[in-house]
Amino acid sequence: MAIEAERSRAAAALAAAEDRVRRAQKLEALGRLAGGVAHDFSNVLAAILGTCDLIGKQLAPGDPLAADVAQIRQGGERAAALTRQLLAFGRRQVFQPRILDLNRVVEGLTGMLRRLLGENIDLVLRPAADLGCVRADPGQIEQVVVNLVLNARDAMPGGGAVTIETANAESEERNGPAADGPAPVAPVVLTVRDTGEGMDEATLSRVFEPFFTTKAPGKGTGLGLSTVHGIVEQSGGNVAIQSAPGQGTTVQVFLPRVAGHPAPAGHRA
Repeated sequence: MAIEAERSRAAAALAAAEDRVRRAQKLEALGRLAGGVAHDFSNVLAAILGTCDLIGKQLAPGDPLAADVAQIRQGGERAAALTRQLLAFGRRQVFQPRILDLNRVVEGLTGMLRRLLGENIDLVLRPAADLGCVRADPGQIEQVVVNLVLNARDAMPGGGAVTIETANAESEERNGPAADGPAPVAPVVLTVRDTGEGMDEATLSRVFEPFFTTKAPGKGTGLGLSTVHGIVEQSGGNVAIQSAPGQGTTVQVFLPRVAGHPAPAGHRA
């Protein structure tokens, strides 16, 4: 009986490993496709936005065409934001890492995050006093935080609370359903927790899939967590998610801790 049980466990472990490999291959193929398309589209958008600026400078004050040009530019900027998400997912975004203090990153976003959440959702910050540093692209880490907070907001249509925590964690503390990849050593962990609707196991198993979304048509691209996954993995980290229906969702971002001090803004470490 013991041998049969061991064989059963080995077969289950092999099946799980094969499933992870297939998922990783699927994500890699989609990433190459999305990144290639986004790169070409980004060049087209640059030309459109540049032309809008040139036209705008030639229009006289009060010209009725100014509003039309502004609408074109606004649409182009929305498309550019989506393109940046695709580039991050495909890992083709320009990567400019430097030593960061995650507490400073979150603090710098606080005002914008409160506006994004609105009046019926509380934002609770719990920064660690002795937080270690990480090496990552500051713009991409800001994108991670914003995406996670927006996901949390959308899971709480009736209001609630979003908690952002930072901490130093040992590698063995990493648990929960996680993205593929090796566990970081002595990581710094950024946690975003909500009191929202939560997810069942079927949904939780697909959260990192690109273009997968439970939102109504036109309400989401399904790229939020895929983008988070791409950015964090590019930074040498991992993402773990815990959720259950009616119990909210907790997302933990693990990034390798590094020695040194945060670089001044505008400088690379």
